[in-house]
Amino acid sequence: MTVTIYTQTSCTSSKKALQWLRDNGIEYTEKRITSDPLSLSEFKTILSMTEDGTDEIISTNSKDYKNLNCDINALSIQELYSIVKEHPKMLRSPILVDAKRLQVGYNEMDIRRFIPRKVRAYELFEMQRLANDY
Repeated sequence: MTVTIYTQTSCTSSKKALQWLRDNGIEYTEKRITSDPLSLSEFKTILSMTEDGTDEIISTNSKDYKNLNCDINALSIQELYSIVKEHPKMLRSPILVDAKRLQVGYNEMDIRRFIPRKVRAYELFEMQRLANDY
């Protein structure tokens, strides 16, 4: 299963996530949202996978967000998409998505959910075996 990772050019977390995907042999497609804006379909997919809605994907500390001076929770999805398309740096990054999972930002423990289940199960088995050997 291929992971799509939405990145920003100078984002340290995006670079860490990309390196982690390479190190773990996980197929991915990178999309730089600053030069290749999200499509409406991609935006809706990401938003539908969040647990906290816009709070999860919008960086309220970004300059773009602060300059907007509007209540994004009062906007329609189309209006919000238009703003995000114009100001992609207001999105948190990286955003990793596959068919079942979404992760916003880089977290060394949480990103492991993108390792295939069989591999994780094998790693757990090996750790338990090593622990029992002591």
